[in-house]
Amino acid sequence: MLKNFPIKLILILTILINKILKFNHFPDNWKEAIIFPINKPGKDPHLTSSYRPISLLFTIGKLTESIILHRLKNFINENNILNPNQYGFTNKLSTLHPLLRLTENISEGFQKKKSTGAVFLDIQKAFDRVWINGLTFKLITFKIPHPLIHLIHSYLTNRSFRIRINEILSNEYSVSAGCPQGSLLFNLYINDIPDYSLTKINLYADDTAIHATYKNLKTISFALNKPLLLLQNFYDKWKISINVEKSTAIIFTKKQSLPPPIIMYNTQIPWSQEAKYLGIIFDTHLTWKQHIYYVRDKNSGK
Repeated sequence: MLKNFPIKLILILTILINKILKFNHFPDNWKEAIIFPINKPGKDPHLTSSYRPISLLFTIGKLTESIILHRLKNFINENNILNPNQYGFTNKLSTLHPLLRLTENISEGFQKKKSTGAVFLDIQKAFDRVWINGLTFKLITFKIPHPLIHLIHSYLTNRSFRIRINEILSNEYSVSAGCPQGSLLFNLYINDIPDYSLTKINLYADDTAIHATYKNLKTISFALNKPLLLLQNFYDKWKISINVEKSTAIIFTKKQSLPPPIIMYNTQIPWSQEAKYLGIIFDTHLTWKQHIYYVRDKNSGK
């Protein structure tokens, strides 16, 4: 519909968006979402946890959002701000790149008679729980232009939603945290994530994998536990919640023993024979007997 607007209406819309950019203010009524709860396949419809909330926003507001984030993206790229370990929502990069980096480390480790341990962290509702004032502070520290910071802060604050079931709308509720899914804002929020010399970290937005390759299995556990402690402090500081129970540790080795346990938040992450990461299942069921490992797509099984 927007593409088929008459010229006069396109001009009016252009003037309106230019005013938003000039005064660094995002209209409040464009920030009200209508949420449709969709029942997850095979889940009990009587439980609220069985529903996936689909949030619909004003199309013109989403168009304006894309213009704002495009300007932010240009500034980030021109000033080389983004963490080099971040692959999510960036130009010419996809999920294949962190997967390739990890599989290459595993293969090179086997060639050098080394083992590789990896931990895949599960961040709870990553985009929905972004601390807005914390994100604004980080935008300032990254020296994002002040007018753009004010506009982004205006866009993120005073948001609200209503839930719609059939033709019935709920009361309006305010939103005090969160940022749009699929945008660079979350990347910037975790951009200063601590790095550790003994390990490598792969980020695809909120999907986080830490891996280490060594001959000694005890060294692998030490190398992984140390950055997890640093990450624990980082996540606590910036109000990011980790679901340790859903996080996974996996070891690729030709040895018939397991490394010492991986610990985070005083909870052990057990070594598993398979782990899901970016739509791929890393499988080690055959490692100890046949000295190989394989990956397969979690949907097709190939």
